[in-house]
Amino acid sequence: MACEKEKASVDEIRRRFDADVARFSNLETGQTSTVDAALAMRLACDAAARTTPRATALLDIGCGAGNYSLSLLQRLPALDVTLLDLSAAMLDRARERVSSATSGQVTTLQADIREAEFSSASFDLIVASASLHHLRADTEYQAVFQKCFAALRPGGSFWIVDLVTHEIPAVQNLLWERYGEYLSALKGDQSRDEIFAYIEREDTPRPVSSQLAWLRAAGFSAVDVLHKNTCFATFGAVKI
Repeated sequence: MACEKEKASVDEIRRRFDADVARFSNLETGQTSTVDAALAMRLACDAAARTTPRATALLDIGCGAGNYSLSLLQRLPALDVTLLDLSAAMLDRARERVSSATSGQVTTLQADIREAEFSSASFDLIVASASLHHLRADTEYQAVFQKCFAALRPGGSFWIVDLVTHEIPAVQNLLWERYGEYLSALKGDQSRDEIFAYIEREDTPRPVSSQLAWLRAAGFSAVDVLHKNTCFATFGAVKI
């Protein structure tokens, strides 16, 4: 991976997503460059609904075009939804789609999660899909997890679907090769190389084991892994 000083800026990442709204608007498939995207969305949303069945307020971090909010609204109708994303174009699309799916209030917030501020105990559910890997240092992950813990009400839950790395170098190399094979089979070698290039430029994923430890350190007393395949994982935590 490139060193941090070579990584894309927040504005560069925002501009790329501004131009890519259509790709993130397919509720059935999710983001196809993510291995098991549709399964991961189902698992995360099913776990959220089962774990926090009386939820009334959702925060969707890095909401994109609103797929996760829409999926949760199929299980928990009438949620108040706060959509957070870097991209105004994504937020416009998400608000259009989500507003037609809930009788609850829909709020949009164009912001970086590192800078966003929330009232204490203001949400029952938080989801973050393919967004936290844009964080950089370990301390940023830790600060975001602490922020999410504070923003959740007791009994609330936090669910993450994301690109991850591995602590054992040989395993990292093996699974990265397998991800490359998946991308080549999906759309060809050129597409694989383009995806690898923007991951190298934009992303700083961390191992699942580290993130589970940081969730516990933030105050979450129960954490669990729902699914993992190659370099992608679905996991969550509950505030008891």
